[in-house]
Amino acid sequence: MDHSPAALAALWRARRPSGPPVAHTFRSAYADRWVRFHSLPGSKRYPESEDEYAVALHRYNTVLDELFAGRDVYVVTADWSWTPDGPAVFPVTRPGLRLGGVRWWTESDEDDPDPAFHTHTRFYAKRRSWRHGCVDALLRAVADEALVEVFVTDTGLRRIHHPYDGGADVILATPGERDRLRGRHTDWLSGHPSGM
Repeated sequence: MDHSPAALAALWRARRPSGPPVAHTFRSAYADRWVRFHSLPGSKRYPESEDEYAVALHRYNTVLDELFAGRDVYVVTADWSWTPDGPAVFPVTRPGLRLGGVRWWTESDEDDPDPAFHTHTRFYAKRRSWRHGCVDALLRAVADEALVEVFVTDTGLRRIHHPYDGGADVILATPGERDRLRGRHTDWLSGHPSGM
């Protein structure tokens, strides 16, 4: 299988024709296969102690292990700039966090008539073997809202785990698979009828 940036982009277009790999849109684009898990009890959004980080990491990793144990994954991160190839507007630097990856997609927003307000979100994919805890530094940055638009997916792009500050949106291959995963972690679901 070709794992070049062009091949990954072509696979995305073939498997995910509902839109670009913009993680915050997955919930609506794939609503029939979507479930949201909260990362802390009581739907608390941000961890404030090491104990709370441990709970959030446990929840993230439990679902990630169920989705990807024994498989290769792409860890997708993003940055954005005022120009397609310009420097990132908010570069992320944290001890122990190595983002890396190859740029495989640029999503440009040029709707504003003033070019000074055009933005370009660049997506980077890093292929790795999944193992429990292998992206904990990244997940901590997500929990702190230092990183956004992050997701982990199998190399066939069938299952997606999009962590965010407060939880994770998970897209499964089928509604039945979504229902089974949701049923295993009912204590982590929102009490709101919309699942939010």
